[in-house]
Amino acid sequence: MNLGTLTLPKTAALAPMAGLGDRAFREICAEMGACYVVGEMASSKGLTYGSAKTAQLLEIGKAERPCALQLFGDEPLTMAKAARVSLGYAPDALDINMGCPAPKISGSGSGSALMKDLPLAGEIIRAVAEAAGRVPVTVKMRKGWDDGSVNAVQAALLARKSGAAAVTVHGRTRVQIYAPPVDLSIIARVKQALDIPVIGNGDVCSVQDAERMYQVTGCDLVMVGRGALGAPWLFRQIDAYFRKGRRLPDPEPEERMAVMLRHIERACGYKGEHRAMREARAHAGHYFKGWPGAAELRRRAGKLETFDDLEALARFALDKSLRLKGE
Repeated sequence: MNLGTLTLPKTAALAPMAGLGDRAFREICAEMGACYVVGEMASSKGLTYGSAKTAQLLEIGKAERPCALQLFGDEPLTMAKAARVSLGYAPDALDINMGCPAPKISGSGSGSALMKDLPLAGEIIRAVAEAAGRVPVTVKMRKGWDDGSVNAVQAALLARKSGAAAVTVHGRTRVQIYAPPVDLSIIARVKQALDIPVIGNGDVCSVQDAERMYQVTGCDLVMVGRGALGAPWLFRQIDAYFRKGRRLPDPEPEERMAVMLRHIERACGYKGEHRAMREARAHAGHYFKGWPGAAELRRRAGKLETFDDLEALARFALDKSLRLKGE
């Protein structure tokens, strides 16, 4: 898939995930084979008002490239200003959020609420594309706002007309949030209607899911979000399958814990132990998915305070796994 000067292999990209897809996690996913990553959504108003906290979301490390920065907002001029601020961080692309279902985002007219106001969405995309210059602009959207307003095809065509270089479609409406199963047919319809790349998103949690997304929708690239939480090696498995036809097994418990520790240790380096370890509680819970005694491990993860606590929890989990294997 071509995106500006980028040529991305037909494997899998990491979706933006607020509060979870930080620099440390993006780097781990890139190391594991993600061909492209998108940062956490940043408030256009926060950037233009000089918020240091928002600006931190724009920091990009060499280990995570190619990387796009995602912006959200409901004012064309503010979004354009935020785009110019973002260019100072040398992103490989800028992404416009038209898909976030969170009430505090969509309730203010941003995110998926733009699916209800396509003329405004077009103005925003045009303003950002003009501000971005040679940096490609992409748009991440949903199927529509609700079942009575499924308009992803119209929104995607408008995005193309307004200067978008590619669109990502999550096959659910805003009302559906993350259930029921993703609708692949709407992604296929968008792909058929557009002459720019279309990225398919939603419910990709395995190599088989990625293969089905490609086969059913004809999309140019698959984007993985929640399926990578606690399992960044999914990108390695997808990459091995689509590049070499190899099916890699899930990692052994020892590697799972080693990846988790490397991930959280890196987060501590970027954010400081206090903040990183509170955020690590959610990540650790995901790494223990499917583990023997997962409920107890998640409970313990919810009380993590220090990196030493996490190392102790990893040892406890491995000891428990080994004991169960020996029984």
